[in-house]
Parts: sequence; C-alpha cells; structure tokens
Amino acid sequence: MLSYDVIEHGKPLQVRMRETPRPQGREVLVRVTRSGVCHSDLHIWEGFFDMGGGKKFYVRDRGCIPPFTVGHEPFGVVEAIGPDVTGVKVGDRRLVYPWIGCGKCAVCEAGQDNYCLSARFIGVLSQGAYGTHLVVPDARYLIDAAGLDEAYAATLACSGLTAFSAIGKLPAMSARDWVAVLGCGGLGMATIAILRARGVRNIIACDIDAEKLAQAKIQGAAETLNTRGADALARLKALAGDSLAGAIDLVGMPATAELAIGALRKGGRYIMCGLFGGEITLPLPPLAQRALTIGGSYVGSLGELRELVALAQSGSLQMTPVQVRAASELNRSLEELKAGTVMGRVVIDMETAAG
Repeated sequence: MLSYDVIEHGKPLQVRMRETPRPQGREVLVRVTRSGVCHSDLHIWEGFFDMGGGKKFYVRDRGCIPPFTVGHEPFGVVEAIGPDVTGVKVGDRRLVYPWIGCGKCAVCEAGQDNYCLSARFIGVLSQGAYGTHLVVPDARYLIDAAGLDEAYAATLACSGLTAFSAIGKLPAMSARDWVAVLGCGGLGMATIAILRARGVRNIIACDIDAEKLAQAKIQGAAETLNTRGADALARLKALAGDSLAGAIDLVGMPATAELAIGALRKGGRYIMCGLFGGEITLPLPPLAQRALTIGGSYVGSLGELRELVALAQSGSLQMTPVQVRAASELNRSLEELKAGTVMGRVVIDMETAAG
C-alpha cells in the first residue's frame, strides 16, 4: 500500500510504501477512494496545538510520532474481511466512522466512542486515510451512504458530524432567536446547511472573508457579518436584535470567542468546536448574571453520524461545496487550507495514488 505521511512536522508529506495489512478477527480492510482534507489535520501536520500564553501541546505526547499517516474522513470499498466479520462483504462501498474508542469502557458502551480516554481515532491516534488502505477494527464503524456523492459523504465523517453534534447542544429557541456561525470555511458551510435542514432560519454567518460570506448566503444564512472592525460586537447584537441564543465557533480563537460570548442574550449558549488556539480571560460574575453556558463540542458519536447520513439521504441537506483533487495535490491542499484560501472542502481522490 501507499500512503502520504508526516515524516517531519511542518514539512511536505512524503510518499511511503509498505505491505498492505491483512484483516484479522472482526477487522475490515478498506481500500480508500476518497479522503477529506480537514483543518484539524493541520495541527497534526504542524505538530502542536496553540494553548495560548506561549504554551503548546505537542501531538507527539499523545502518540502522533512520525512517520504518521494523517486523514480522518475516509470513504472506500471493502477489500478484505477478517474471519469473524458480519454485516459487510467484499465490494461494499462504505463511509468510515473514524472516532473509534476502545470498545470496552463505559463511554464506549454508551455509544460515545468519541469521548473514550483510550481512543484509536483514525488519522489522529492510529494510521489515517491519506493512504490507499485502512484497517477498521469492526464493521459496525462502516456506514452505508448509498445515494450520496462519495466525496461529499467523506466530509460527513468529521466536518458534517462536528456541526451536527454542536447544533444538538444549542438551547431551545423561539422564533425570534438567532444563531451565529463563526467561521465560514467548510465546517461553517456544513453548520449552516444542517441548521437550515433542522428548521433554523435565523442564522448569522460571521467571517473576515467577503467571498466566504457570499457563499454562506447561498448556503442559507439569513444575514452575514464581516467581523473586521472594532464595532463587530455592536453590529452582531444589532443583527440579532439582542436575541442571540446560540453561537457556534468553528474557529476557536480569542477574537471569535470574545465576540460570540459578548453578543449572547441572557441564557445564551456558546459552543466551541474550532481549534485555532489561544486563551481568553473572562470576568466570572456575568456568567451567572447572564445565565450563560460556555462549552465545547468534539466531533460526534457513531449514532449521530448515522442520523446525519440519513438526513443527507433524505435530500433536505444542501451539499457543502467540494473540490475533488488528485492525491499528488495533498501538500498544496494543506498549504491552501493553512492560508485560508479554500472555499468549502477539499477531498482527495485516493484512487489516483498507485500502490
């Protein structure tokens, strides 16, 4: 098999050849056909997360030690199965749920693999999908996404799922309440589409890129806000009529956090998904006085991904713009994602990689 690996953090991925694994027991070997290029891949590629105040968390400390294959949005074809596998057969085309836990602890038994402390996340804590083949430990992590464009379906495994799970954490809203979506990259586009599909119309898309804001309007945002300028907070509150019930932050940096929290109405909820990095200082009394909830949301459960795929298959979910590129363009795609110049999502056609 062939893979595009991190050999040195921050340097171009390099092609590596090794023996194609053989599935054992309940394992399934998937030949990867589509692999999404996700913004969180950048942190593993660069080697650290920015914790603010000059502090960094290095990914090597959680097991991402080069050479390492990144990529956690896989779609592919079942190429071989272990002797104990049921439910799939060779030739089946499947979306892979990548947030795989140990399968034994209390959270895994509750269906929350994504909260497992002994996780085996594909492309994060185990070998990922920037390769021609991938071993999935159990067929239950394979989802039939029949009827969906396969490149788009791949993006549901992370960006779609992250948006879906975060939206599920919003407070109950009245017809006059608004939701702000901060960051209009691929994740923001998915969030707007899912909000619309779930009946939310009062959506304010926030970004510093006019082109992305225009696309967010096409995606279904009722209002857009270019957050450049010192008056961004006042403008956001005005657009929401001082009734901003929820804010989903898909950037995760001090400027977006402070803007969103400052604009929330009483009882509002701030949900952070983005991992850009940094830190903020908040006065504590207003959290109680304004009855605010500040929380994080990390990807989602297997059950949520199944719900999301069903929603997409129903035809009520508008597709995120997707660019399909050859495997040889992986490094260019990462650089463009880092620069913030990608509109929507990039998905790699792994069938263009020989190996």
